[in-house]
Amino acid sequence: MAVVTMKSLLESGVHFGHQVKRWDPRMKKYIFAERNGIHIIDLQKTIQAIKDAYDAVRKTVAAGKTVLFVGTKKQAQQAIQKEAERCGMFYVNNRWLGGMLTNFVTIKKSLLRLKKLEKMEVDGTFENLTKKEIASLGKERAKLQKNLGGIKEMKDPPGILFIIDTRKEAITVAEAQRMGIPIVAVVDTNCNPDGINYPIPGNDDAIRAITLFTQIIANAVVEADNEVGLKIIETLGDEEEDGEAVMTDVSVRQEDEEIDIASYSAETAQTDAGAPSGEVESDEEDELPVDVDKVYGEE
Repeated sequence: MAVVTMKSLLESGVHFGHQVKRWDPRMKKYIFAERNGIHIIDLQKTIQAIKDAYDAVRKTVAAGKTVLFVGTKKQAQQAIQKEAERCGMFYVNNRWLGGMLTNFVTIKKSLLRLKKLEKMEVDGTFENLTKKEIASLGKERAKLQKNLGGIKEMKDPPGILFIIDTRKEAITVAEAQRMGIPIVAVVDTNCNPDGINYPIPGNDDAIRAITLFTQIIANAVVEADNEVGLKIIETLGDEEEDGEAVMTDVSVRQEDEEIDIASYSAETAQTDAGAPSGEVESDEEDELPVDVDKVYGEE
């Protein structure tokens, strides 16, 4: 199955670039032609770039690393959050705080503060505070949630970044390059593709185009997760063949095996018949003594 089709790229307007006067000469190799003062992007090269980026993301996730989706422009915010949550990865869609990668230790402190405020709100701590203190802590929590909510559970720097609009996210690109983190980015005709590990030439302003690109990367993450799950199942199957059977909920244990009621009743009757009469009588005699006065009280 193809990662993306030419028809979907055309319908999403991926081929529309910026005005000719706003172009970056380093994007020349990705430009197909000029129409009405607007550069048209070569979609053949876009498809190949998408396949390369797709494989890179899939291999990264299969290796146990994470993906960070970054897109803070208004057109990208909703798509970035939706697709990142769909594939279970992290995202930044409001504002990139300087040092999110290069100074991750400090960012971790802010994440711990956010979790602490959320816990305080749930465990009843707010009930012992004044209205002014509650309002102040509420504003702090809302601000942290807005900027860091998408990376709240991120414990280590990501294995790869997916960026919409490298011009707007120049700080993100610089930090990733400094940390040696691979970058997958959508580059328009006014962007600089140099330094981007997997540049995807395409329209980074249209909502439909941004949504399409983000869906493709999210699909790569989902496919990698599915591959990991299949490998685990195959490993369990190999262990069973080697004689190391894995006990599961559906495994039939010895005490859970079906019992033939008829044969069981016959065996029980035979056992009772073969027992000495003294033993049977002793069972009756061994019954716990009963206080007759307590059972049959005087009327």
